[in-house]
This record gives sequence, C-alpha cells and structure tokens, in this order.
Amino acid sequence: MTSEELLALLAAIGHTQRLRIIGELAKGRVHVSELARRLSLSRPLLYMHLERLEKAGLVVGNLELSADGKAMKFIELAPFEVRVDVGTVLAVLREDEERAAADSGAQGIGGTTT
Repeated sequence: MTSEELLALLAAIGHTQRLRIIGELAKGRVHVSELARRLSLSRPLLYMHLERLEKAGLVVGNLELSADGKAMKFIELAPFEVRVDVGTVLAVLREDEERAAADSGAQGIGGTTT
C-alpha cells in the first residue's frame, strides 16, 4: 500500500455519510434507490459517496437486470479491515520510497526522459 492509497482509504471512511452507508451495507446488499431512501440522501449525492468508497475498495457495485429489463445497481460491502498504526505508516512510506527508486531507475534506462 502506498501513502496515496492509505490516504484515499482514510478519506473514504472519514465522512459521516460514508460511515452511515457502510453501516447500512453491513446489513446486506441493497439497491441504490433503496439505500438512498434509507439514508434520506439524494441519489446523485449517494453516488458521489459510493464512488469514493468504491475507489477505496470498500464497496462493490453490480448491475443486474430486473424482470422488466431495467438495469438496477446493487451495492454491497467488500471485506475490509482498517488498521493504522506506526508500523502501517512506516510500511507505506517504505513502499513509496521503493516505488520512487524503481521509477527513477526505469527513467534512466534507455536514454533521456521528457
């Protein structure tokens, strides 16, 4: 995990509405419209929050066809565990340094970069 990924994860769970979404999804998979009703959120606002949660790998969305042929998006929690301590931060910083070193080494191979 890089520092960028850690920060995205923390930002994803660092909002009251997103914590409420996780709480509702802990009860089981649900259709987006139903989730919006349960949380009293507009669908556009809910989709914005779901996008952040999906990018962080905390929820998964699947499109399914209803009996009448309508596309319906269902959302469910992805298995996750969040643990941040000094070791996590040091490991993230080490990964960043290793990637930066690998990137600078790759740029030096085969000529100049623009």
